[in-house]
Amino acid sequence: MSIQQKPKSLWRPILISTAIAVVFGGYLDSITGVAQQTVQAAETQLAAIGPLPARKAPRASLVEMGKRLFFDARMSGDGAISCATCHDPAQGFTRQVGKEGKPMALSDAYPGTRHFRNAPTLLNSVYKADFAEVGWGWDGHIGANMNDVIRDQITETMMLNLDMRLMHERMKQDAVYVEMCQENFNGECSSGKGRKALVAFVETLVSKDAPFDNGSLSDAAKKGQTLFEGKAGCINCHNGPYFSDGEPHNTGMPENMDVFKDPLRHIAYRAVLTNHGVPNAENWRRDVGFFFVSKRYADVGKFITPTLRELKYTAPYMHNGLLTSLEDVVEFYNQGGGKDDPLADVLQPLGLGAQEQKDLVAFLESLSSTTPVTVEKIKISQEYEPIPNWLEAHN
Repeated sequence: MSIQQKPKSLWRPILISTAIAVVFGGYLDSITGVAQQTVQAAETQLAAIGPLPARKAPRASLVEMGKRLFFDARMSGDGAISCATCHDPAQGFTRQVGKEGKPMALSDAYPGTRHFRNAPTLLNSVYKADFAEVGWGWDGHIGANMNDVIRDQITETMMLNLDMRLMHERMKQDAVYVEMCQENFNGECSSGKGRKALVAFVETLVSKDAPFDNGSLSDAAKKGQTLFEGKAGCINCHNGPYFSDGEPHNTGMPENMDVFKDPLRHIAYRAVLTNHGVPNAENWRRDVGFFFVSKRYADVGKFITPTLRELKYTAPYMHNGLLTSLEDVVEFYNQGGGKDDPLADVLQPLGLGAQEQKDLVAFLESLSSTTPVTVEKIKISQEYEPIPNWLEAHN
């Protein structure tokens, strides 16, 4: 939730000498009032929060095919992991815990590497393409089209690391997929048909009975909504039915230093920086975020606003998983965000009292389904077995 924002035209750091700052200091002070009025005017034009719009359900047989692919470890290069490994239905379609229930701030990844970010939930992903000007994920580099997202995640070396041609062959050699492709596409299997089925499955992962959507807010949640749209200013970035503006922002979130202390995570991060053409990739000790896309240094540390839906089931929070509870999240913003990044100049302290913070948490919880959205897991046998207990050994 992004709070008390300055207008976009003032977000970019103004790199000027001390002498020029003195000369123009009075001018900058004089426009402060104008800037605040601009923000207030802009707030009236924000997309209104509201229930998720109804969508036509995908064909059931295509969803079933996508579900099987979602749980099929053969959709990774060496058959060690599946989509469900990092997007576990029992964990809000994220990855929250590892071995013996140990909390995980950062996600796993393809064997031989580990990820440097918190796995985002897949819940309500179907709505992102309705508004997003930038792409899916924390840094927005993939695109908003879910078919493109799935292709990227299947082929990305630190994700599933599977060549599309190999996916094609593995599907053709499975009698169940052959039958499913014939039923849904009236033809033989292909990777493209597999991606369409996966898209159909993800489109079914939608909030069902959230109190906010069905008008059953508690008194505390109603007060929290008033704060959300008013004093707390959360709606500035978390607006519309998806509760996200789809834009990159810098909240000053501290770095999760496990990214740089864990060799496997650091190697993965260095590889991604290099692949995206980030200058001096070997020297960075912070997640550059949207800079991957824009290559503008003013965007270092910015991340795409996540949805606030299903927060009850998708902890930990933020791109690096450092905040473990909604109370921590509200307190972080109440203090005006992080203070260790000079580029994070958007947030201001909110001045929320203890009860106001509780009411705001109550509203945030009302955006989650009363009954968790989940699906029954599928166990799919395969002749080849990867290195035994690799994931367990590294959690």
